[in-house]
Parts: sequence; C-alpha cells; structure tokens
Amino acid sequence: MKTVPPALAARIESGAARLAHVWLLTRADGTRLGFTDHDRDLTHDGVLCRAASGWSAGAADAGLGFAPGSASASGGLDNEILTETDIAAGRYDGCAIDCRRVDWSDPTLFVGLWRGTITRLKRDGAAFAAEIDGPLAALDRVAGRTFGRLCDANLGDQRCGVAEGHPAFDEGCDKRSSTCSERFDNLLNFRGFPMIPGEDFLTVYPAKGERHDGKSRRG
Repeated sequence: MKTVPPALAARIESGAARLAHVWLLTRADGTRLGFTDHDRDLTHDGVLCRAASGWSAGAADAGLGFAPGSASASGGLDNEILTETDIAAGRYDGCAIDCRRVDWSDPTLFVGLWRGTITRLKRDGAAFAAEIDGPLAALDRVAGRTFGRLCDANLGDQRCGVAEGHPAFDEGCDKRSSTCSERFDNLLNFRGFPMIPGEDFLTVYPAKGERHDGKSRRG
C-alpha cells in the first residue's frame, strides 16, 4: 500500500494535482540521473529530470508475497546523458532506479511507486529498453555455483564471451561442450564440466563380462 502525503492527497482530491512520472537512476559510480514523461524538464530531489529522453513505463509485474517482481521502461537515446557508448559499456547494468509519481507544479510532492535494479539496458535502434528487477529479486538468485555437464553462462554474456555479431549467434546454444566447440570455437570459455559423472555412472556396478583391470571406466 502506497502512502500518499496529505498535501498531495488534498491536491488530487480537489483536482489541482498535475501528475507526471519521474525515474531517478543512481549508477554504481554514484552518478545520479533523472528522467520524466512530463513535456518539460523538472527538478526533483535535487536532480534535473529530463523530458527529452522520451522515457515511458512499460509492462510491470508487482509480484505477490515474496515474488521478486519486475518492470520495464523504454525511451529514446539522449546523446547528452543516456548515450549509446555508456549503454554498450554496461554503465547502467546494476543501476538503482526509483520510480515516483510527482506533482510537476510542486515537485516536492510525490509518492514512491516502486524501486528496482536495472538488470539490462539494451539499445533498440534509436531507442533503448530497460529490464528491471524488483528489490526482492535478490532472494531469487542462486548463491554459489552449480556443477553440471552443461554450461551455466548465457550466450553473449561476459562469461561466455561470444559476441552478438558472431555468424552463428542467431542459432542459439544448447549449452553443450560440443556446441561450444564446433559452433562457436569457444571451448576455452565453456563454463560447464562435461566429464562430470552422471547419476547413471554413479549407480552402475561391476557386471560379468566387463573389463575389470582397475582403470577408468571412461577409458
């Protein structure tokens, strides 16, 4: 349940409120940026929120109970602030984002809608699309690493190392070592353990007629 400040609630009830969305971003390097869907720039919480970016809210899943929740936002690239170079460099990955509803006639009056973290900010032509996780998403992340035969990296991420421009990128990856080697020539970055024994190997027992010389059964 959102708590609306009494002064803002009174304006809304009287019809005097002039509302707009504001997005406040805080990068890992401490840089704070602001964007709004209002038709003019406005200053909120000490940050100039730019209207020229064309930011708009996308789909949202508030989540119930302990669900992580997610949202999205999109807009146009701003060569002065939200540049293609910064997006490509990943400067907004992991960026904290705070979405608020503000009275643009008095930006000190606002109500917080949601907070989250930008998991990915990607370029889409002359625009961008932001994928956002809610604050409980951290509870949904795997702690540590799972050891298995398949690669646990995602095609194209930093651990994988295969660029989107690779000729076979659109074919996708089934995370097998043979695919990593033969399709992408990327076995050095393979993040799985193809020689790890499976359940069938661990449960077998000596049988009559098999070789029993003490050597590896994989030999």
